Amino acid sequence: MNIIIALIIGILFASSIYLMLHQSFFRLILGIIIFGYATIFFLFVIGGVTENSPALLGGKLPSSISELADPLPQALTLTAIVISIGVQLFLIVLLKRVYSATGTDDLDELNVTDDLDKKLK
Repeated sequence: MNIIIALIIGILFASSIYLMLHQSFFRLILGIIIFGYATIFFLFVIGGVTENSPALLGGKLPSSISELADPLPQALTLTAIVISIGVQLFLIVLLKRVYSATGTDDLDELNVTDDLDKKLK
């Protein structure tokens, strides 16, 4: 089961990098979104999935520490979700602004020149 999960995470990371290396804005955004989900899935998996185990103690004390879920990967996962949403929104707004200024969604056609600087201002 662990090898299947490792393969799924590897496929998600590889497909996201493949999409980010394309010329289109849409594929770049899609690649960054998949990269964020792959990171979240990776953090979730390394945290260790424990069935029916609370992250915090209730009234009953566990007999061993292995019965508890580790709260650190859960906190890292929530942080990764918030950061990835912020990065995605920033990228979408930035690329929309570049598209409205240049009129193209091909990343290879964009050259950093004085004309582009004048269009963005």
